[in-house]
Amino acid sequence: MLNKFNLDTQSINQIFSIKFVSVIIISIPSAIIADYFNIPLAWMLGPMIMTSIAALTGLKVVMPKIALSSILIILGLHIGNYIDQNLFNQMINWIWTSVIMLIYIIICILIVSKYLQKFSGYSEKASIFSAAPGALGPLMILAENEKTDLSQVATSHLIRLLIIITVIPFIIVNNTGSEALLLDNFDYMSQNHLNLILLIIASLFFIFIFDKIRVPAALLSGTLFASGLLQITDIASYKLPDASINFCLLILGASVGCRFAEKTVKEIANNSLHSIVATTILVLLGLIAAYVATFFVDTNILTLILSFSPGGIYEVAVIAIAFDLDPDFVAFHHIIRLLFILFTVPIILRVLEKIKK
Repeated sequence: MLNKFNLDTQSINQIFSIKFVSVIIISIPSAIIADYFNIPLAWMLGPMIMTSIAALTGLKVVMPKIALSSILIILGLHIGNYIDQNLFNQMINWIWTSVIMLIYIIICILIVSKYLQKFSGYSEKASIFSAAPGALGPLMILAENEKTDLSQVATSHLIRLLIIITVIPFIIVNNTGSEALLLDNFDYMSQNHLNLILLIIASLFFIFIFDKIRVPAALLSGTLFASGLLQITDIASYKLPDASINFCLLILGASVGCRFAEKTVKEIANNSLHSIVATTILVLLGLIAAYVATFFVDTNILTLILSFSPGGIYEVAVIAIAFDLDPDFVAFHHIIRLLFILFTVPIILRVLEKIKK
């Protein structure tokens, strides 16, 4: 259980390390400056861009896993507040959008992998892992087992994540004119704080269960399930301060930047062009999938676009919360996407192996 929360000596020591202190020193001012210039999702984009630059220029940076674990619980509690009985009534329609998601993933992998093989010189296996629209962490484990070039896979996904997280907030703002994180006047101190303790205990329990049965993103999905269950049964509910999302944005943004710590500028430059093209293809296919989904669910098109975007599950979830774009719908579809990717990629690899024989 402790391992799931990364409560090992190394992770705890990293919290007090100069590498993490450097990340905080870079991230907070960059977030404030970005916010001053009204950049969408300033608390994510500012730290992400500046930490990426710092990492690529050789500054030693690190994002402790325990810090990431803490924000996933916060995200789960936030999204859980959107769950009610009406949501369960709508979920029957999500079967069709889940089917669309599966088809979208298969088409993405087949088309983008062919592009990467033909124009970037990627091996067949590396191109398939690089073409999958998300699930970088689990895919890296699968890629290592398949003796695939991990550098190519990681670099492709990181460049894509950087592009998606940078572009999406501007698209949302330009199409809605809405600002992220408009703080309300809710009286947080008047709540029953014992409910928060109960929610955390329930979250830890379901995180443990979900991890044991290998549910993807157990930290987020376990907390989300616990929060939703206790709220819909009127056992406990608790609204976290909206400002806590800024903390999540900062940590997630900086964590993306820290992933470039083991990359070189040359390595990024060599993969940039093909990664941009691959990302463009994935986004276009996602837009088509989102449009098709409008025939099956009565949901905001921006919510559907976010649901079918090839970004990271946690980064996209926090964007959905920040712009109030049906976070439960978005989180559900990204968890489903993660499941489908882990299911389809090994099958595609085995089918291709059999075809070659």
